[in-house]
Amino acid sequence: MMSASKDRAREVLRQVWGYSDFRGRQADVVDTVANGGDALVLMPTGGGKSLCYQVPALMRSGTAIVISPLISLMQDQVATLLQLGVRAAYLSSSLDLHEARAIETQLLDGSLDLLYMAPERMVTPRNLALLSRVPISLFAIDEAHCVSQWGHDFRADYLGLSVLAEQFPDVPRLALTATADLRTRADIARLLKLDHAPVFLSSFDRPNIYYRILPRLNAMDQLTDFIRREHPQDAGIVYCLSRAKTERVAAALVKQGFPALVYHAGLSPAEREANQTRFLREEGIIVVATIAFGMGIDKPNVRFVAHLDLPKSLEAYYQETGRAGRDGLPSTVSLFYGLQDVIKHQQMLAQSNGSEAHKRHERRRIDAMLQLCETTACRRQLLLRYFDEHMPEPCGHCDVCSEPVATWDATEPARMALSAVYRTGQRYGVEYAVEILSGKRSDRVLSNGHEQLAVFGQGVHLSLKAWRSVYRQLLAHGLLLVDADGYGTLRLAPECRPLLKGEVSLQLRKDRDTASSQRSSKPSRAASNIEPADEPLWQALRARRSKLAKEQGVPPYVIFHDSTLIDMVMRQPQSLQEMSTVAGIGESKLARYGEAFLAVILDQSYPVMG
Repeated sequence: MMSASKDRAREVLRQVWGYSDFRGRQADVVDTVANGGDALVLMPTGGGKSLCYQVPALMRSGTAIVISPLISLMQDQVATLLQLGVRAAYLSSSLDLHEARAIETQLLDGSLDLLYMAPERMVTPRNLALLSRVPISLFAIDEAHCVSQWGHDFRADYLGLSVLAEQFPDVPRLALTATADLRTRADIARLLKLDHAPVFLSSFDRPNIYYRILPRLNAMDQLTDFIRREHPQDAGIVYCLSRAKTERVAAALVKQGFPALVYHAGLSPAEREANQTRFLREEGIIVVATIAFGMGIDKPNVRFVAHLDLPKSLEAYYQETGRAGRDGLPSTVSLFYGLQDVIKHQQMLAQSNGSEAHKRHERRRIDAMLQLCETTACRRQLLLRYFDEHMPEPCGHCDVCSEPVATWDATEPARMALSAVYRTGQRYGVEYAVEILSGKRSDRVLSNGHEQLAVFGQGVHLSLKAWRSVYRQLLAHGLLLVDADGYGTLRLAPECRPLLKGEVSLQLRKDRDTASSQRSSKPSRAASNIEPADEPLWQALRARRSKLAKEQGVPPYVIFHDSTLIDMVMRQPQSLQEMSTVAGIGESKLARYGEAFLAVILDQSYPVMG
């Protein structure tokens, strides 16, 4: 590409967004698309995918058409672009006929730089005919993994987007996703007719996120201790598997003084919208949700994500934890994981009506998730390896790196645990096996005569907690299986025979004390690099941002990201000229907000930093 084109792209980036240069592969993608080429873009959540089509949209003549799966995502993107002085709009089912016609008129008269719409609308004959009447600068297909049944959220309507290659052969197309394994990438390229498009693969590493996985003991105590200790006033998301659990957890958090809301498919549309709006527009809101919440939520300052149940796959875990720290500032993700999670996932898989090929695929996904939980090595290395990315050295920024996991020779206890299952006829669950090993003479044990078994009472040297840990890890290692009877009955897996015969040994991880592990970690405050003396200024800038956002009916981050406010605190500009050098302040936002935020800085009796 000619250097003039590169310079033009950087100038657009500086003028509109207020950043001096691109990150990672952004410049290469912008370069390709601005010059009329197609692209398949794989970037992590928070990696800046939107800029890959927004910048070339402003460099090319015509209107950019962005296909997005959720109305909330379109609304958020358009609100952000309008603040930047970019002519943007969306067409969705939320608009009445008059509003939709007005936007179509804007499109026809060339008054839009970007137009967002859902795939369902995109492929209708009427819409395709409408687009054929106007110059189109590019097509951007966001959340492109939705095209694949192996992807995170299959949407059949995406399949129809292959028509774009046929009807608009001269218009560049780019597909973007934050998560896609090799199989899904191949699906995207084939189904969207991007087989010959260059693939721009960025690192999937999110270095600002601290990963932690702990054994679940008392989930509510662990969760509240985590939030109070590390993120007392921060926005966060807590994921639970069931609707009922989200209700219980949210109520418990409110009782503890946290501003918590619920979000799940069982709420009315009005309730879901109200809770989502509060989360986006207010500071420090915690949403307790099922996985129904998340896609399309682009709130950049979510400082933590917690899971109280095991995600179904590493793809899901990566996608859900990726909602933390989209602005690049320090954030924490915590998973509290227990024995019942392993049992539940094995039961669900066994009861599935899918084909054997599908079950094998899902089993591999569950196994990979369990491996992440039980690993004694760097969690980030293992997570990235799953996405075909090699990290040569441990990250130093996960719980295993911060507090290395101890292991112990569990060969004999494991054989005892397996023997207890076998000798009781493979007809009972974990708790019964633990009773046998610990020598508990319960009514059930005595009525079955199992106090006579040779294995009865052989495990008194280990605590009940330790035995549950042994069983959890045996299940995770595939040495025990759960019958699909809904009762959690254990049976031996064929893979356990070498261990029972004494042919191999087994090392298991020692579960660390949950509370001490959380206490040993440092809080991941977004403003951790702000000096205590500047804390009042930081809070005053946040207050001004909140006031302006409320007046305009937009989320605070649409005005400025936390990272921009932090840069203001660090630089403490004394003029509009100096304010223009703050990261994230382009020409439109300088004109719109420069005076208001400068007044806050000048009103403070702080010395100029320098």
